[in-house]
Amino acid sequence: MDIFNSAQYSNHERIIFINNCQVGLKAIIAIHDRTLGPALGGCRFWNYRDEEEGLYDVLRLSKGMTYKAALANVNLGGGKAIIFADSQNKKTPQIMHAMGTAINELKGEYITGPDIGTGVKDMTIIHEKTPYVIGVDEAYGGYGDPARSTSLGVFMGIKAAVQYKWGASDLKGIRILIQGLGHVGMNLCNHLHGEKATLIVSDIDSIKVQEAQKKYQAISVEPEKVYDVEADIFSPCAFGAVINDNTISKLNFSIIAGGANNQLEYNKHGKHLFENEIIYLPDYVVNGGGLIQVAAEWYKEPYEVYGPKVKKVYDSCLNIIKKSYNENIDTNQAANLIAEKKISEQQKII
Repeated sequence: MDIFNSAQYSNHERIIFINNCQVGLKAIIAIHDRTLGPALGGCRFWNYRDEEEGLYDVLRLSKGMTYKAALANVNLGGGKAIIFADSQNKKTPQIMHAMGTAINELKGEYITGPDIGTGVKDMTIIHEKTPYVIGVDEAYGGYGDPARSTSLGVFMGIKAAVQYKWGASDLKGIRILIQGLGHVGMNLCNHLHGEKATLIVSDIDSIKVQEAQKKYQAISVEPEKVYDVEADIFSPCAFGAVINDNTISKLNFSIIAGGANNQLEYNKHGKHLFENEIIYLPDYVVNGGGLIQVAAEWYKEPYEVYGPKVKKVYDSCLNIIKKSYNENIDTNQAANLIAEKKISEQQKII
């Protein structure tokens, strides 16, 4: 395993491998960049195929958090943690305590939070061993589930794209396909329904689909038929890499804006979307509302302060779309340039 020459390695500051045989913990913490502040990123509990796949994931996710934090205008850097195990069958308080101890040993260089396979309960357990954690239960001083702010940010991003594409200030009658009805996807349905958008939903959980049909008059589509749907907007809110070599030629949408991380399998897919006049809102920009909330939790900002910041995802998305079209580059490139400029300027100050 050649880490330093890996395509995903991007001059990461630290990569920590954790092995606690007593409790069965195998984990990696990756700290990408702390120019703008301590590295923050969720703790993912996932049954990876092998260690190489896990390393690939944690490297790309931690770098993504650096850019996400820069574009969300929060004083944080980028990091990520992964635990190698099945969260449904192998998660124990002992494993979470051991993870908390490992994080505590970094003395604040890395701050963890919820991610795939972990939630508020897990963060509360980790918090028993370290203060360097966000997303804990509100009874312990946490701000609750960041999904509500993530979904609000995605909603604002969609409105920005619609304003640019069609000059419309509301979403009435616009057909929007939501892939994934977790906390983010379902909350997004609520926002979109409030503006009388026409909703099409898909999820492997039929109960969630039925809930969306009942509450929001949504039309349902089977997961395997998602890419056969014709809609104005596609909003991926489940797993990443859904825009890939197999799906990209099937996409029949004008705008792509969703809460899922790493929606593009490769950077080339962003260029393809741009060349085909599909507005793609980079996931690490449009789903930045959740990060704004957890940053506020870390810095003890009240909702009156961070709430308006979440709504400014609208401005961030609109600026990126304009930069993309003005400079004839795809939106990923536009977003990266804005983030890199901010980090570079801060490095000069330091």
